[in-house]
Amino acid sequence: MSAKKEPSVWHGFKAFLMRGNVVDLAVAVVIGAAFTNIVNSVVKGIISPLVGAIGTQNLDHYSSCLKAPCQVAPDGTVKSGVPILWGSVLGATLTFVITAAVVYFLMVLPMAKYLARQAARRAAREGTKEVLEVTELEVLKEIRDALVAQRGSGHDER
Repeated sequence: MSAKKEPSVWHGFKAFLMRGNVVDLAVAVVIGAAFTNIVNSVVKGIISPLVGAIGTQNLDHYSSCLKAPCQVAPDGTVKSGVPILWGSVLGATLTFVITAAVVYFLMVLPMAKYLARQAARRAAREGTKEVLEVTELEVLKEIRDALVAQRGSGHDER
């Protein structure tokens, strides 16, 4: 009785790591972390001041009191009442929308256009190659037909 040797857990884990997807994912995480700094700098240095010129840059101090009287200590702890800090939620939402817009318009859209141009060029090259292959095939068929015709006429002359 020969028992099949099953691969060990270590070999399975090693195969999983060497697949390529894990390495691609690790590279994407590292690049994403570095890219986060760029996006945050653009938002903080350019977009937020432009938005701040229209309104206010810091919405954190806007709130409403659900149960009066609301008293909040300078360190942020609530002394009395139930404050609703809608300004921080609005600020975080605006930051998200602005960041998403910056990423989309400065990275995603240009990259999509670039990839579409590359795909169109590749398709055009493939189309040209296909046309050349078809014409070569047609020329070879004509040569074959001419040779067959010569053989046919050569047999008649004998």
